Amino acid sequence: MLNRVVLIGRITDKPELRYTASGVPVARFRIAVDRPGKDKGTDFIPVVVWRQSAESVARHLEKGRLVAVDGRLQIREYESGGQRRRVGEVVADRVRFLPDTRRQAQAQVEPEPEMEPDLPPEDFPPDDDVQL
Repeated sequence: MLNRVVLIGRITDKPELRYTASGVPVARFRIAVDRPGKDKGTDFIPVVVWRQSAESVARHLEKGRLVAVDGRLQIREYESGGQRRRVGEVVADRVRFLPDTRRQAQAQVEPEPEMEPDLPPEDFPPDDDVQL
């Protein structure tokens, strides 16, 4: 059987880093992934990252950052308010930080700083008055 998920999307909020009772780091965040087609929509997919990768993700990722997530789909059950609930989430094997072309394009569009106006030539002494 094969259970593999590959997603590219933007982080919706800063990842939340916690530690298990035994001290294992775990980070949770969601990514926004656009749906293809003419009925475009967006899915907000929960992602879980464990151990050293969790600490790295929590340290470096921020809202809006473009990432690629490679992992597996996991359906987790829990109880809340006496009701049994299920949630699907991606357990990431790898999270890759992607270059953000949208932010790079905005940075390139920023205007150049204004230059000081040129001084008129009469503000400089003539060359024949300069001693060498």
